[in-house]
Amino acid sequence: MSQLSPKAGGAKRARGAALLTLGGIATAFGVAACCGLPIVLTGLGIGAAWLGGIAAVTGPYRDPLMLLSALSLAGGAFMLWRMRRTASACDDRICAPRWLTMSLFIGLVTGVSMLWMGYSYA
Repeated sequence: MSQLSPKAGGAKRARGAALLTLGGIATAFGVAACCGLPIVLTGLGIGAAWLGGIAAVTGPYRDPLMLLSALSLAGGAFMLWRMRRTASACDDRICAPRWLTMSLFIGLVTGVSMLWMGYSYA
């Protein structure tokens, strides 16, 4: 049985973390579309009327979307943690570029923020 090179393992881990993070952000956006995002966007002076259609579709599925978002964001955070833990064993350019880990971290913080807004303002 052949072993994966650090480059192949790092690329798979980075792709998985990115997909989980994007899935968590998308579902958290659906959860926060009813109440949290309109409040924040209106406070910033940005129109939020376009969120009404999204809120109407995702409203009945709020609890499953919230669970799915929390699981996706937790999985993305775990994979990001594993990427950073193994980054000391290989060259950063091969395993995980700094821009990728930073953008994943910002995406996780954004997803958790939207999930919190959807939970607390509903």
